[in-house]
Amino acid sequence: MSKPLRIGFVPEHFSTPLHYASTRFALTATLVPFPSGTGHMITSLRADEIDVGIGLTEGWVAGLGNTSSEAGGGYKIVGTYVDTPLCWAISTGRDRDLENVDALKGGKMGVSRIGSGSYVMGFVLADYKGWLKTPGDPPFEVVPLQTFAKLREGVNDKTADFFMWEHFTSKKYYDNGEIKRIGEIYTPWSSWKIVAQDEGDERLPAMFESINKGIKYFEEHPEESIRYISTHLDYSEADAREWLKTVGFPDDVRGVSHDTIGRTIETLRKAGVIEGNQAKAGNMIGISKH
Repeated sequence: MSKPLRIGFVPEHFSTPLHYASTRFALTATLVPFPSGTGHMITSLRADEIDVGIGLTEGWVAGLGNTSSEAGGGYKIVGTYVDTPLCWAISTGRDRDLENVDALKGGKMGVSRIGSGSYVMGFVLADYKGWLKTPGDPPFEVVPLQTFAKLREGVNDKTADFFMWEHFTSKKYYDNGEIKRIGEIYTPWSSWKIVAQDEGDERLPAMFESINKGIKYFEEHPEESIRYISTHLDYSEADAREWLKTVGFPDDVRGVSHDTIGRTIETLRKAGVIEGNQAKAGNMIGISKH
């Protein structure tokens, strides 16, 4: 009998179908939480600490496309976990005098890790705002702070001026007054992808099947999903209910479209996150979806 897969995931509301796959649909896997996000999973994939990761599209593509990365690849993109874009909220400290996104230029940007989604989207924001003089010329001082909790601390003690994190995960801390929201930006691509060290791993088809069943169960049992999110994860019932209206999962998670990865590469190249012209969608994708 084959060993269980080691699957890295971010323990947020998006992980609910994965929870169902594990508890109800015989997903043979050890689920390894990565609260610090996609950048940490990339490190663990390359160190052979996990076999599969479920994380943010921009983080996976940046990790594979950045030619300055010493570690090289270490994984291929094999699946599409979420079809809808991600809303990145832009936050600062509760008592800071920063009131809008325009005030952030030249400031200190808190990120979980270099190469993480929170890092990558800062440069996408700068590109949208026209702040990039030349590709890769940072419009911010980048301050790695590892975790969401440390990012919230950092904007209040002025270690950083702002950070970017998913809207609904941040909202609780707007509501309780810990941090202040000053803007948002949406990814111009579907938000979550599945990667694997080995796209030919014989355990992947069964994993895809279990996750598909978990997604179907999630969609057919919204009230149970809201209860799970509001009691086991860091969200209110109202926020869980509101998030459910905004998210869309695929019927089949297996495979990823070349168009999605190609558009992500182009945006990240324009933002200076990916260097040079070597990055190609075909080299990043392990399993295609047509």
